[in-house]
Amino acid sequence: MKKYLQKLGRAAYRASLYKVDTKIKNKVLLKFSSLLKKNASQILRQNNKDIKFAKIKNINKNLITRLEINKPKLDSIIKTIIEITKLKDPVGVILNKWKRPNGLRIKKISIPIGVIGVIYESRPNVTVDLSCLCFKSGNSVILKGGSEAFFTNQIFINLFRESLRAFKIDINYVQFINKKDRRIVKSLLKDMRNYIDVIIPRGGKNLVKTVKELCNVPVIGHLEGICHTFIDKNINSRMARDIVINAKMRSVGICGATETLLIHKDCPKKKINFILNGLKFNGCLIYADEKTRKIFNGNLKNATNKDWSTEYLDAKISVKIVKNVIEAVKHINTFGTMHTDSIITMDIKSTNYFVRNVKSSIVMHNTSTQFADGGELGFGGEVGISTNKLPPRGPVGLNQLVSYKYYVAGNGQIRK
Repeated sequence: MKKYLQKLGRAAYRASLYKVDTKIKNKVLLKFSSLLKKNASQILRQNNKDIKFAKIKNINKNLITRLEINKPKLDSIIKTIIEITKLKDPVGVILNKWKRPNGLRIKKISIPIGVIGVIYESRPNVTVDLSCLCFKSGNSVILKGGSEAFFTNQIFINLFRESLRAFKIDINYVQFINKKDRRIVKSLLKDMRNYIDVIIPRGGKNLVKTVKELCNVPVIGHLEGICHTFIDKNINSRMARDIVINAKMRSVGICGATETLLIHKDCPKKKINFILNGLKFNGCLIYADEKTRKIFNGNLKNATNKDWSTEYLDAKISVKIVKNVIEAVKHINTFGTMHTDSIITMDIKSTNYFVRNVKSSIVMHNTSTQFADGGELGFGGEVGISTNKLPPRGPVGLNQLVSYKYYVAGNGQIRK
């Protein structure tokens, strides 16, 4: 197993040394998009095979939803690839330049990271996003997808490598670990330090926790998406209701879904009932603190301390009444995961306090937390959302998959 992985690592490193022109990169990606379109029926058949096995294994229905590729989803994947071709190549960009008093000229220039390893679950569309974004940013990538998406991932990788081959580019720019043995993950994390420059985990809490505990190279990732929406006292009730319903119910199984709703104690009771009834009408189960249950004209589940730190990934939400924006921020910084948090308010002072003091990697105002997505923010897709305190933070897209170096030019200067 160790030898198998190290063989992949050596091949990935060699591929990463081969620099590809931007025009050729885009041609490869366009070829890939056309192959996906051409092989649509075969892709859907392979995906149905994965879904069949997932159901036999009684995998969670939300995971099966993530796993499924249908015609609209495939069209969306193809559209994303085309959007990536339109984005500026992030490699070789002069990020800054200046001149020193002694005449030295300095440039800060973007460069690829090198070899990226990715461990992920369920979503086969991630295979496409990762392959395209890593390739365009000049990085080779080793992918370890979940066994539940094995057949779909495999056909995506084969078609991408066919696109590379068509332009005489080393197909090992993108490699897929085709072994299902669970021990492969530990070996990937512990035995590949000489080959992999960074690991990106995309999956559940247990996967990311394992990666962070065992990995001996830098990790870009997040443990959970416990996202909050705070309703201030000064709001447009119709807008607040629409945002909250979207933030929770549009897609309950994504990491950007709101899991906790915080409400200012001076928000009018009529508006609170309007918002909570909107959630209930849309099929959301509400766990509320005592103050909320006294305000609401109906039955709500009793929230416990456990609910404030629960990522439901389901049609469930916890609700709490807070004194003000200060207490809301304190709650978020205590129970949140530095993913995405939103404030709904017409008050600029509350907004400024929230934006400055919340520790989240993405902070929103008067909009849904479900916009926490690289594609939605104009990144042309993402390899994940980073809640690390050090950069990159938030959606990790094309421009976050590069590092930089300094080029210092002189005309004979020596240091005294």
